[in-house]
Amino acid sequence: MHTVIWSAFAEQQIDDIFEYHKLNASLKVATEIVIGILQKAEILITNPDLGAPEELLSDRKEQYRFLVYTNYKIIYSVDEHNQLIKIADVFDTRQNPVKINRGK
Repeated sequence: MHTVIWSAFAEQQIDDIFEYHKLNASLKVATEIVIGILQKAEILITNPDLGAPEELLSDRKEQYRFLVYTNYKIIYSVDEHNQLIKIADVFDTRQNPVKINRGK
């Protein structure tokens, strides 16, 4: 079984998503979205290869995969040697796709 770990960048994205929805919708909506993202990522513990390869990051040394939850891509890599799922980013799919290469 794998362990899910979140990069500081991905954690910041989760915080930003929460704050955005709290201000523009409600605390309840913000909480539901963040919980949904976290639960979706937990699926990877038992099935790390579930996500499709992220073609926009195919030039990277590590292979990145993704899962989708509503409008968000949960972008991750798998470290089989250490049994880790590394969440690199939570990307809002309503953005320009080229932004996926930002700051990771």
